[in-house]
Amino acid sequence: MTKLNDLINWFENKSGVIIALSGGVDSALVAYAAYQKLGISAIAVTADYKTLSQEELETAKQICKEIGISQILLDYNELENQEFVKNDSNRCFHCRLELATHLVNLAKKHNIDFIVDGTNLDDLGDYRPGLKALKQNGIRSPLVENNLTKNEIREMAKSVGLSVYNKPSNSCLASRIPWGQKITFERLLRIEYGETIVKQTTKLKQVRVRDLKGIAKLEVEKEKIFVLRDDKIFEEISKKLKLIGFSDVIIDPEGYKPGKINVIAD
Repeated sequence: MTKLNDLINWFENKSGVIIALSGGVDSALVAYAAYQKLGISAIAVTADYKTLSQEELETAKQICKEIGISQILLDYNELENQEFVKNDSNRCFHCRLELATHLVNLAKKHNIDFIVDGTNLDDLGDYRPGLKALKQNGIRSPLVENNLTKNEIREMAKSVGLSVYNKPSNSCLASRIPWGQKITFERLLRIEYGETIVKQTTKLKQVRVRDLKGIAKLEVEKEKIFVLRDDKIFEEISKKLKLIGFSDVIIDPEGYKPGKINVIAD
């Protein structure tokens, strides 16, 4: 695969690199490529900032085991950042700015000059203020620099045996709360539990539980909405979601769409 070789060779002549690794396929492929070229001089760093689901955290650990790359866990609490907690349209900027600061400090500690992330070409078409925060801190995106799209990344990840090659895209739990509504630990916890409940009950993989002032709005892929509309399944989900603190449960008839909640008024 020429493009895969190009990605691996992108890391040539770099003495060491830190990869900001989430639980997704994009940063997994970057970590794989870096490790192929640099071996132990490539370090994966996963931020456990309390808005990442436990599922994503465990997946990130699994990815590192599959690749053989060493992993450092950054442990800090985004909920202590008031600019983040107030949850305005710049939430992602403040999130990534804090992450970038931790990554830059860690790189200095390990005498590493390069920090990279898993941003891909398709990401550039979305509203992602967080990318600006990373870029202004010198964090580079080898997938973008190699003109790689999400589909190409999935194909490459599959070809090298990464188990996350077909993993649905995900984002931090805070993205389930509309702008203008405050982010709290309790809301994040019930969102995480809620999504686990829906996934276990329906066996669907792409699931969002949006928290609209305590109402759980369920989003799944449009062609799979019929699963939620089964009376028995919906009744079971509703009962469990209300037990963990949601006041009501509704189904989004339009289905899952990334970033949809950003335009919902508070």
